Amino acid sequence: MLEPLQITLLAVAGFLAGAVNGVAGGGSLISFPALLAMGYSPVAANVTSALTTLPGYLGGLAGYRDELPAIGGRVLRLTAVTVAGAACGSAILLVAPQEQFTSVVPVLVLASVAALALQGVVARRLAKARAADGGRGLLAAQFVVSVYGGYFAAGLGVMMLAVLGAFVAENLHRLNALKGALSLIVGSVSALAFTVFGPVQWLPVAVMSVAGLAGGRGGVVLARRVSPEILRWLVVSAGLVLSVALFLR
Repeated sequence: MLEPLQITLLAVAGFLAGAVNGVAGGGSLISFPALLAMGYSPVAANVTSALTTLPGYLGGLAGYRDELPAIGGRVLRLTAVTVAGAACGSAILLVAPQEQFTSVVPVLVLASVAALALQGVVARRLAKARAADGGRGLLAAQFVVSVYGGYFAAGLGVMMLAVLGAFVAENLHRLNALKGALSLIVGSVSALAFTVFGPVQWLPVAVMSVAGLAGGRGGVVLARRVSPEILRWLVVSAGLVLSVALFLR
């Protein structure tokens, strides 16, 4: 049973993760280490963090509701490979020895930090060039990204946006809407798998999900006062510290 102070700290972490996701992305780099700090194993922290981010996917997608009709066909086309990839990633996490996940966590955190750091570069490149719609290449790339998202969700949004931008000829708003819809699918598949088979810690899920929703709303206010770039680099810096600490553990 968690102590009141621990619940308070998880609520603060959930709020901050929701706010960061709403402004710059990378909220998992707050929720995941917060759960590690509470003493949960890396796998338990990962699956619990994944469930706490699901409401954020819904909220983010709602912000692009005007773009949804235009990207519906592409969502349907990519749903099968997205579901398959997320299911594979989740299965690998749950079936493989916990020591294996523990050993690769520092690398995964570093990869997600790199993805977040390159977010601005990706957005600028996508604003300048549009590739023709991809065929099998898009399906294969989306499958790989979905496997990653099912295994470890941090940085998923930036990686998926880079893949979609390389293969889909659309403006950035529609690409973000498509990314949001597909991220929600990945998150839903993972949440189902983890709920049935994973070591989910339900009290932290409840606390951090509610706080994350409030944080998402607060992120709108924060975005008007703090540059998203500043916030993003603060998260990147914290992620680098976390990655080094995990490598040295």
